[in-house]
Amino acid sequence: MTAPAARSFRIVCPPAQVPLVEDLLRAQGYDFEPEPFSPWCRRLTEEPRPLGGSLAAFFGLIYIQDRSSMLPPLALAPEPGAAVLDMCASPGSKTGFLAQLAGPHGLVVGNEPNHTRLATLRQNLFTLNLVNAVTCSHPGEALPLPDGSWTRIQLDPPCSGWGTVERNPSVLKLWQGDKVKPLIGIQRLLLAEAARLLAPGGRVVFSTCTTNVYENEAQVLHARDELGLELVPLDPPPGFVFAKPELPGCDGTLRVDPERSGAQGFFIACLRKPGGRGDAGPLADGPPLPDADRVRADAQPASAWPDTGLDPALLPDGVVAPFGDTAYFLPRHALERLPAALRWRGYPLGKWGKDGIRPSPRLRTLMPYPPYPTEPTGQGGQAGSGAGDDVALLHMDDPADIAGVLTGRSIDAPRNATAALLYWHGLPLARLRVKGGRALWAER
Repeated sequence: MTAPAARSFRIVCPPAQVPLVEDLLRAQGYDFEPEPFSPWCRRLTEEPRPLGGSLAAFFGLIYIQDRSSMLPPLALAPEPGAAVLDMCASPGSKTGFLAQLAGPHGLVVGNEPNHTRLATLRQNLFTLNLVNAVTCSHPGEALPLPDGSWTRIQLDPPCSGWGTVERNPSVLKLWQGDKVKPLIGIQRLLLAEAARLLAPGGRVVFSTCTTNVYENEAQVLHARDELGLELVPLDPPPGFVFAKPELPGCDGTLRVDPERSGAQGFFIACLRKPGGRGDAGPLADGPPLPDADRVRADAQPASAWPDTGLDPALLPDGVVAPFGDTAYFLPRHALERLPAALRWRGYPLGKWGKDGIRPSPRLRTLMPYPPYPTEPTGQGGQAGSGAGDDVALLHMDDPADIAGVLTGRSIDAPRNATAALLYWHGLPLARLRVKGGRALWAER
């Protein structure tokens, strides 16, 4: 009997805030159960309206993702503080999960050759507040990175997508016969590049959302026989049913059975470069680059954040530097280890001008948590100061009131405030603009 497809999502916030995100979802009528394979993942059981329209999704506190797609980052399993390269990153589903697993002091480099898809990748990472992820756009088969410089690589190459046929019925007609050959060719080029970039003992997780054996098991055998990589058997995670590999010599790869798993068809393999231990960590050792000193000279001190209510000390190790009219966070690992030939971009914190940084309203990761105490106001929530002389803290209890703010309704705020930090039961949500004693949402 075919298992019904279930909508799944990841919670994206510091661990202490996870129960609040769950409460916010339930307050809007959603219900869910934990996925057995990761503490970050949930499966919906009640969806009164599309999950993408929830407050949690709007504020980047959750990311909707097929449960099969969650498995490759878990197979790579970067340790906290590790550096990871995602060679084909858009839309950012796996990049974002890798950034969560590597933690705020790790580094994830998401490369996306297609500029249109690059914009999607960057927008998703921005909404999720993943400040430890940087992005670049180079051909995945010819990345300007040194040989042997990575211990953890994610490779989810272009594929025929046969595993998504339930959602995209046209893929079987679109990718048939000789039409798949170019995909197989680019996959092999990408595998060869991953083999070049891996340090001895380093690992690459190769994954596709297709059921085509030539793009799956045949590629694993190619990587073993032609590229000298070793197959690392993966333990089957709970909550899925896996089919047997379709070619001998591929034991330990994971082929998701879509019907019995209630998920997309997916293939996952872990490959190791012989030698070494493959320890996690930043990148291969090397001297700091001249560009790092130049950027540090342009770095902005905390005084560049005038009366924002945000705490720049909550950023990981790195610098804030202006490029044009935008202030970016640049992780220290990226500054010191990525070569100048790799043109990359950090996390956009907000606008930069003569008065300093005007933070993005979505920069919840720098909002104080727990928030400072406030005084009751009788507005269905609380308001008070504590974040700064000109910044108010607004606590709203009713999700409908918050939704109203997002659709243009203004709310009372202290008249001396120029900005306000919005919370739901202490959960950081966003920074509001305040004018004339009224606080309102403004995307920019």
